[in-house]
Amino acid sequence: MTPFAAPSPGTAKPLGATPQKEGTNFALFSDNATGVDLCLFSDDGSHELARLALPAHTDGVWHGFVAGVSQGQLYGYRVHGPYAPQEGHRFNANKLLLDPYAKRLTGEFIFDKALYGFDPDSEEKDLSFSESDSAPFMPKCVVTSPNFRWGSDASPDIPADRTILYEAHIKGVSKRNKTVPVKKRGTFEGLSSPKMLDHLARLGVTSVELLPVQAFVSEPRLVELGLTNYWGYNPVAYFIPEPSYLGPAGVHSFQRMVKALHSAGIEVILDVVYNHTAESWELGPTLSWRGIDNKSYYRLEADSPRHYVNDTGCGNTLNVAHPRVLQMVMDSLRYWVTEMHVDGFRFDLATTVARTDDGFQRQGAFLSAIAQDPVLSGVKLIAEPWDIGPDGYQLGSFPPGWLEWNDQFRDATRAFWRSDPHTAPDLAGCLLGSANLFDHGGRKPTSSVNFVTSHDGFTMRDVASYSHKHNEANQEGNRDGHNHNLSDNCGIEGPTGDLAIQRSRARRVRNLMATLLLSQGTPMLLAGDEIGHTQKGNNNAYCQDNEITWLNWDGADKSLYDFSRQLIALRQKHSALRQGCFMHGDPIDGGDLKDVSWLLPNGRELSPSDWQSADLQALGLMIAPDDTSEVVLIVLNTSTAALSFHLPDMPGWRKVLDTALRDAEFTVEVCRGPAYDIAPDSVTLFTTVRSVTSHGD
Repeated sequence: MTPFAAPSPGTAKPLGATPQKEGTNFALFSDNATGVDLCLFSDDGSHELARLALPAHTDGVWHGFVAGVSQGQLYGYRVHGPYAPQEGHRFNANKLLLDPYAKRLTGEFIFDKALYGFDPDSEEKDLSFSESDSAPFMPKCVVTSPNFRWGSDASPDIPADRTILYEAHIKGVSKRNKTVPVKKRGTFEGLSSPKMLDHLARLGVTSVELLPVQAFVSEPRLVELGLTNYWGYNPVAYFIPEPSYLGPAGVHSFQRMVKALHSAGIEVILDVVYNHTAESWELGPTLSWRGIDNKSYYRLEADSPRHYVNDTGCGNTLNVAHPRVLQMVMDSLRYWVTEMHVDGFRFDLATTVARTDDGFQRQGAFLSAIAQDPVLSGVKLIAEPWDIGPDGYQLGSFPPGWLEWNDQFRDATRAFWRSDPHTAPDLAGCLLGSANLFDHGGRKPTSSVNFVTSHDGFTMRDVASYSHKHNEANQEGNRDGHNHNLSDNCGIEGPTGDLAIQRSRARRVRNLMATLLLSQGTPMLLAGDEIGHTQKGNNNAYCQDNEITWLNWDGADKSLYDFSRQLIALRQKHSALRQGCFMHGDPIDGGDLKDVSWLLPNGRELSPSDWQSADLQALGLMIAPDDTSEVVLIVLNTSTAALSFHLPDMPGWRKVLDTALRDAEFTVEVCRGPAYDIAPDSVTLFTTVRSVTSHGD
């Protein structure tokens, strides 16, 4: 091995590899290790040049300063300690480990038995011990420091009521887009290419919510099947952009994307996975945290520490309640805000991240740390408010300032437009921001992230084209994925040349989109829904890195895109559709007009018995906020029959949207009479302006 000077003690702060003028300081937390070796590698990662014991151990941190080591140096760790799985310890110095604070990786994971801390062929399984060196099969960390020139870049800081989320996959959104330069397709720079920026800006979305972009790896099972973890919910490094997404700009590809999106007025929100890691269960590989300090980094079964708590369904659960693990999560989040300029986060399985040994804690370590942090408390925070653990469904339970994915909105909307009985009351609550869930502690309707589709499930086109999932390509016998999809094929399963069914499906998609964008709350579109993308009925395409998930730009439905664009513009124009406070049917200024009224086609307000009717398929929602003279009336008709809807006794009604008018949905029409003919299976929007006398003064 090439000689390096023995490390001096250096410092325990900051954690990670910190290049300095004369060398690099290395610091790694491990409370239970007996020693830590720093391994330095050749430029191509093939040869271990030096193995240096870190000489100091302070407050649980092993550290040392190595003179002459500069940016670009490849490294990893070997950590010594007991291999005693039944006691929760899985140290194995034969395994090269990634630095949890690494800022860059080079090379790839090559799945081999050597990656396991035990002998996979042994009958003792994880109670056995592997002496194989994993270094040849591991990527290497790279000493680096941020040096991107941001210039005048600043967050667009979109107000809550103006926010339109757009959930997108970095590779899938541009891989098949021929307007994007070939070398940029499927990369960070593909999303920020001029044509993609134009598509997003014209559509009117304000914030892209990116599926995981922190470095991840595919599960061994998928690799054996010839598949990959396409979605990326299998993290292996929390400070590093996924290397396979880097474009021509290399290590600065992510920053260039963010800067370009900001220049277009679009925020960047990251879907982050701090609930579990790629090391999975007790029979998973040893890549980083497991070999560094398994007992600290993971939640283990109290009566059997050989086994992991699995509130995530992914094999393990990160122990975020531990002070040092919480520190890693917080440091990572701040890094992405301060150094990478992202504007917020969506927390995958956020219930898990907020757990302690006593379960979900609204005022526990993680949520309290976020609330007091001067950097993180100022960005957008979105929770996926559930996991599979005890009392895991926590929708509505996150603190003020948080937004939450609202799956009840999805289910109520799909069920209503499928004409399921007794669904109108559920939809009604969702249309007004789900006050039953969020109207407490000063929270606003924008706390509800409304969505009809997301990465996990059918696309919007498939909701109207398939009554059953078709996941055969996942090689699990179509057993994976949800069975409760609340979808409807409109007559024939999958593709059809029947024009009537095609028209019904197009109308259904427009009704779903209109319901989403006319509701109080924060709407989220799934990338591709605006152009009619289909996954051919696959509702669990997590392992499909191919044309099933890559958006089909050649087959884009331009009419649907134009409809979606105008619908977003309509929402932004009418403040009554994006109120900052919950409305409960209270009289305005003591008069007869209420801030919210629910109307039957004959103009009468719904009674409690009306709401209980299984046949309630048509209703009107009139919104008359007390802070504006604007009044809107949304009429939803899921029946197969046309009807005459009696407009409220206010002058100047204009019809501004009718989903039944294909390619003419936004034609403005002045309403001449007291009633308006509503088409079957449609959404119609009317607007007017109330006079001051309408207050009942």
